[in-house]
Amino acid sequence: MDLDPEDVFKDEEDGSDNEFFQQSASSKEYVVYLVDASPKMFNTTCPGKDQKDETHFHLAVSCIAESLKTQIISRSYDEVAICFFNTREKKNLQDLNGVFVFNVAEREHLDRPTARLIKEFDCLQESFMREIGSQYGIVPGSRENSLYNALWVAQALLRKGSIKTADKRILLLTNEDDPFGGLLGAAKADMTRTSLQRAKDAQDLGISIELLPLSCPDEEFNVKVFYADLLGLDGEDLVQFMPSAGQKLEDMKDQLRKRMFTRRIIRRITFDITNGLSIQLNTYALIRPAVPGAITWLDSVTNLPLKIERSLICEDTGALIQEPPKRFQPYRNENVKFSMDEISEMKGISTGCLRLLGFKPLSCLKDYHNLRPSTFVYPSDQEVVGSTCIFIALYRSMLRLKRFAVAFYGSSSHPQLVALVAQDEVAKAGVQIEPPGINMIYLPYSDDIRDVEEIFPDTDDDAPRADEDQIQKAAALIKRIDMRDFSVSQFANPETLCSTAGSSSRRR
Repeated sequence: MDLDPEDVFKDEEDGSDNEFFQQSASSKEYVVYLVDASPKMFNTTCPGKDQKDETHFHLAVSCIAESLKTQIISRSYDEVAICFFNTREKKNLQDLNGVFVFNVAEREHLDRPTARLIKEFDCLQESFMREIGSQYGIVPGSRENSLYNALWVAQALLRKGSIKTADKRILLLTNEDDPFGGLLGAAKADMTRTSLQRAKDAQDLGISIELLPLSCPDEEFNVKVFYADLLGLDGEDLVQFMPSAGQKLEDMKDQLRKRMFTRRIIRRITFDITNGLSIQLNTYALIRPAVPGAITWLDSVTNLPLKIERSLICEDTGALIQEPPKRFQPYRNENVKFSMDEISEMKGISTGCLRLLGFKPLSCLKDYHNLRPSTFVYPSDQEVVGSTCIFIALYRSMLRLKRFAVAFYGSSSHPQLVALVAQDEVAKAGVQIEPPGINMIYLPYSDDIRDVEEIFPDTDDDAPRADEDQIQKAAALIKRIDMRDFSVSQFANPETLCSTAGSSSRRR
């Protein structure tokens, strides 16, 4: 079997489009919407967009539906599950009372959102009372704990995948700030303890729990009663959470959108500072163009995604080749064969970690050194305890001394030098504009920087130059069109606004 010798050392995994513009498994997100379906959610109303009263349950369902519609276009690779608790009927793999996992046919409980899921979920409110029902799952004299059961079911749904390759989250929507308020004595203490322990078990597995509170018209949601302990809020975190709990209900969709569009980890890397001392860092892409979802080929009969399979066939015999293919490189009229393991070993120039080389003054770093979007790095104590402490000490020293760090970084086939520049926090009116951390700027190679061509390539004449008057008028024009306080984050990417869900799939 002949293969193209030019492809022997072809880079199959690196590239500018691969890391930031194509979704990899490491930035997938698994989300479980946990919606309270108790009678209080149906009895409490608030003014909607058209000034008509709508229930908290209607508000929660409509917010989730809008989020799913946005996700199926811009983030179709994420997987979601919708779970109701305090329900009359039960539907879950654990067969627990008071928990109903909503789903449609030909779809797993935790899977990518589909058009059928969104369509049936939009119509759910009309048939919810008839088919699922609502009831209080925590009542005196009963040992049933619907909140505990709901957290257990959500945790089981998120067993899929690893926390190293995906972010796992539970979004809890409720208007009940004291789920055990109707209980007394030992029963209340026991159910509170078991529910908090269940939440802690989920968080220990790398699952984050976030609360979207719905405040009643006559009183605000009091997170201190129970959910502060469940979420692990105290001190400054609790103070910062309280204003969002007291926001108006018409801001609910904005709150959900903020939860869904969180900064995602691109990858986790190890930062070797010196011999025997290393810390763990998470890398983020703060600003990137939002591109439409990848094309998915669908079967024209069943409308199901097609599975692509590739087989190698021998040209001489037509038989399927079972052994792994070998590649070759011509050398002195002879083909030198390489196995895939040998090629991978030869490509292994770097281990993929970040290694500190030294420091330089900030004046040495020029604007033209930034040839591609930088990456934001932040410490993580998840695997290496103490990473945050060491990172903060390094970060503060770089800010104080006005220095940047030079480090060696790269994947196995694309090593390069990077500049680590400390970024101070920027806040206006108590709102964070820029987070504190370090930007990793990818430095160019020497042949990436070229002098400006002074002559036309086809002639010996000098290139035309503007006179002083033309330069002054051009400078005045630039100053007039300069926008103050401009940020690219204020505008959505037109490419995704113009795309539709139908454009992301093809049939064959």
